[in-house]
Amino acid sequence: MSFSIYISIPALFFLTCIQNINYPDNINVKGTSRLLIQINKADAILGKWITVEKNLEVEVYKQDNRFKAKIIWFKIQDTTRPLNTRTDEQNPNTALRSRKWLGMNVLRKLQYNADDNYWQKVIINDPKHGLEWDSVSWISASGMLKVRGQWVLKW
Repeated sequence: MSFSIYISIPALFFLTCIQNINYPDNINVKGTSRLLIQINKADAILGKWITVEKNLEVEVYKQDNRFKAKIIWFKIQDTTRPLNTRTDEQNPNTALRSRKWLGMNVLRKLQYNADDNYWQKVIINDPKHGLEWDSVSWISASGMLKVRGQWVLKW
């Protein structure tokens, strides 16, 4: 017999929409969830999102009918090296340490759960700390993308 224990990570990431690809640029969807109801709910996550701390911007996109997200901008305190030279040097897999942060896929395996209106089985890649977490994501009533990470311990 095997079982899993999910341990929620205290960090909860909040991102606000800065550009939703389902609307022309001249329509303001920032913080507006009512407009998103008109489109396929699973695709509501598509677009550019920035953390509320304004230190990370990701683009959620679809490739081969799968949701993915990549880093398109980040702010870091260490300004001794340009952003485009930062690599995944903390990754425990030495073969992946040369991956650049810019353009790196940081969310994988997003699966939309229509019954509960959230994306599940999401894998977050945190290049700053060299970690990966399981997570769930949802868009709040105010239009904010919320991502809750969790560690999964399996026996």
